[in-house]
Amino acid sequence: MDASEVKIHESWKAYLKNEFEKPYFDELVKFVKSEYAKNIVYPPGNEIFNAFDKCYFDDVRVVIIGQDPYHGEGQANGLCFSVKPGVPMPPSLLNIFKERKADVGKPMPPNGDLSNWAEQGVLLLNATLTVRAKSPGSHQNKGWEQFTDAVIQTVSEKKQNVVFILWGAYAQKKGAVIDRNKHHIIESAHPSPFAAHRGFFGSKPFSKANEYLDKLGLESINW
Repeated sequence: MDASEVKIHESWKAYLKNEFEKPYFDELVKFVKSEYAKNIVYPPGNEIFNAFDKCYFDDVRVVIIGQDPYHGEGQANGLCFSVKPGVPMPPSLLNIFKERKADVGKPMPPNGDLSNWAEQGVLLLNATLTVRAKSPGSHQNKGWEQFTDAVIQTVSEKKQNVVFILWGAYAQKKGAVIDRNKHHIIESAHPSPFAAHRGFFGSKPFSKANEYLDKLGLESINW
C-alpha cells in the first residue's frame, strides 16, 4: 500500500516508507481492517499508532518494548504497559510504578496513562499493535512483529545514544538487532507478577536511563 495511506505521524513516514510498501504490510492492513469490521479489537483504530504519534522520531531518547496490547475493555491506548485514565492498573504496570518509587522516589500516580513519558521521548512500543478483545495473542504472526522489528532496527541505525529498556526474554530477543556500540541497553526480568521478583525489582531502570542521558549531556526523562 502507499505510505500516504498509513495514519502515522509524519516524522516516522520518511523512515518507514519502505515498510509500508512491502507486500506483508499490505496483507497486515487487510487483516487488521477485516478484524475491526468483524470483531471488537483494541486499541481503538485511531490509537493503533499512538506510540509514534506521541513520540516523534527526532525526539526518541528511550525505547521500552512490550508484547501485546491489553485485551480487556477500555485498557489499551496504543502505548505499551499503559492504560487509559479511569482504568484499573494491570499488575505489570503496578509493579513498574513500585519500582519507579523505589528507584527515583516518585509516588504512585493517579492513573496508569504513560502519555507523559511518550511526550518526553519514550517510545512505548508493543511488538503487536492490535489484539482481539479477550483473546491475547490473536493478532500475533500477522505481520506486526516484522513491522516493529523494522522500527527498532531503524531507530538503531538512524539514531545514536538511545536507551533501550528490555524487560523479559521476549523484549530481549526482539532487541537483538540493536547496535550496542551506539546505544545503551538496560535488561532485567519482566515486571509481571510471575517474574518481577526474579530481577525486575531493584533493577533501577529509571535512574540508570537518566544517568546515561545525563552523562552525554542529553535531557533526562521526568519519570
